[in-house]
Amino acid sequence: MTTIYLLGRTGDFAENKDLAREIRIKEIIPNLNKGEEVILDFSGINSATQSFIHALISDIIRKKGVKVLDKILFKNCNKKVQTIISIVVDYVQDSLLETN
Repeated sequence: MTTIYLLGRTGDFAENKDLAREIRIKEIIPNLNKGEEVILDFSGINSATQSFIHALISDIIRKKGVKVLDKILFKNCNKKVQTIISIVVDYVQDSLLETN
């Protein structure tokens, strides 16, 4: 299990989609490919943009399927961040249904 602490990289407002993409490519995907669970720790983050969350997880869901969310844990998310994650996950799931 790998924990990725986001606050030190993002500050209390996670908005940099290039950083999210880098975290996805260099940390999340390699650990998932090793069969590990990945914890994304949002401690101290007050809010995030949809584009940040989208860049962080949507490509993974598209390529590995919705079941990959069983291996990605979102920890210490406040209500705002939970809502944004849910919006992105729902959007990706809907887009997958439309393409199938």
